[in-house]
Amino acid sequence: MKRTVFQPANVFVPAGKTYSHGVIVEAGRTLYVAGQTSRDEQGRVVCKGDAAGQTRQVLENMKRVIEGAGGRMEDVAKTTVYLTDIKHRDAVSRVRQEFFKGDAPANTLLVISALADADFLVEIEAIVPLP
Repeated sequence: MKRTVFQPANVFVPAGKTYSHGVIVEAGRTLYVAGQTSRDEQGRVVCKGDAAGQTRQVLENMKRVIEGAGGRMEDVAKTTVYLTDIKHRDAVSRVRQEFFKGDAPANTLLVISALADADFLVEIEAIVPLP
């Protein structure tokens, strides 16, 4: 699967390279990963009140879904991040960089009033071209 980051010369470079403006993908199959939350294998919410800890669980869950389907985190082309408070942005970005090394996927960040459980601080969904 060929995945190429697209950075137009006339568009600003994202601060810290935490996301890419565009990703061009040449692939035949695509995995759409549902919004992942900070639930552990038993379905319990973990890291209540800790945005970094919740993000780590979210991305571990996402990684398991992607790898289970035959992909890798490096294959992720697009993510959408939902936060309940903008103050969590830096913590979430730091943890994302642990999981998305090299060229980051395209990303949309939304701050919303609530998620499906009052204890959730972050939810992330992804689009993943599979090899």
